[in-house]
Amino acid sequence: MTHRSRQNAADRLDRLLDRERAALLEGDLTAIAGFADTKESLVAALGADPETARGSLPALQRKMARNQSLLEAAAQGIRKVADRLSAVESVRTSLQTYDRTGRRTRFDGKRGSEVEKRA
Repeated sequence: MTHRSRQNAADRLDRLLDRERAALLEGDLTAIAGFADTKESLVAALGADPETARGSLPALQRKMARNQSLLEAAAQGIRKVADRLSAVESVRTSLQTYDRTGRRTRFDGKRGSEVEKRA
């Protein structure tokens, strides 16, 4: 790989990291997933000879660290939403109460559409 193609890889990675940041801020998870392979190949191209793109590396490292923080925050947000949805589903399908001794009792409310018939 020539010096010019390595610098081109650094420029392409720089632009890709900016697009990744924009997608993270917009919550576009589909776009984010699509960046992974390209980012990996560009990093590998730079890693073959880091001296060539030496001037670009500090800025690229900062952008990668920034995006990593955003990715971690997005993952944490997704986990919190999943936990909240699980809690809402639990409340919808069951009831938990405590007796006077503090023991918890759970009543499942998911019985379907049963109708009691009395003669």
